[in-house]
Amino acid sequence: MRTRLAVILLCIASVPGIIAQTTSASFKTSDGIKIHYIEAGTGRPIVFIPGWTMPAWIWQKQIDEFSKKYHVIAVDPRSQGESDKPTYGHLPEIRARDYKELVDQLGLKHPVLIGWSMGCGELIKYAEQFGTDNIRGIVLVDGYITDKPSDLFAPISGAMNQLQQDRQKQADGFVRSMFKKPQPEDYLKRIIDASTQVPADTAVLLIYNMIAVRDFSPGLARLAAMKSDHPVLFMYQPESQPSADYLQSKLGDKLRLEKFEGDGHALFVDDPEKFNHVLEDFLKTLPH
Repeated sequence: MRTRLAVILLCIASVPGIIAQTTSASFKTSDGIKIHYIEAGTGRPIVFIPGWTMPAWIWQKQIDEFSKKYHVIAVDPRSQGESDKPTYGHLPEIRARDYKELVDQLGLKHPVLIGWSMGCGELIKYAEQFGTDNIRGIVLVDGYITDKPSDLFAPISGAMNQLQQDRQKQADGFVRSMFKKPQPEDYLKRIIDASTQVPADTAVLLIYNMIAVRDFSPGLARLAAMKSDHPVLFMYQPESQPSADYLQSKLGDKLRLEKFEGDGHALFVDDPEKFNHVLEDFLKTLPH
């Protein structure tokens, strides 16, 4: 009986398309912070980075799909998810360094780095600080990238105040606003709970540090110099058209644009089939 069971399990494991086993792990950064990540699959590496206050598992539909033939890593950024929540180190440059140390720690060769929302600016800072020699490609998902990021301050100042006054109410409203397609209530509550695990002061500081960036040009210049014809993909919904226009002006033919009509900020959750298809098509265009 045991032999028969072992044979059945072996056959299941060898069938293409079966979701790879997911593991949970962590490493210590150079400044002593535990960074947690989810890992699954084998093959060429892909690193997923979530947005402001979001957990790594928000990429679950991508982890399930791409771990079938890629080595997938989804990160809990500093102070998010199951990572440590220190009172320091929340600059985009430092969080970008965390991702570089993850890449080095795992020995990833030419990973594709995928950042959503706040993660977009952090990946541009990654390119600025560490170059692109060990990057196969960059995917930016609905981030606010502009030559005047400080223009965001006025629109979000009210939300920053509410965050300090009523963390739960702010998180509830913010999370629900990320979607335009119906999502299960228990799923929304899980995300809201994960968001509120980020201390309020840290959440405000992360926003401040994001809009305090004065110039993305140095990092974009390094991305523009990458060898591949289209090493950067920007997937976005219509409200982020100004970011798409700005990136196009800086990256030219190094950029591929994909607009998601009818989807919210978390477009990879609203329309995972389209997102996964576009990402897979992009991955296939990158050199081995």
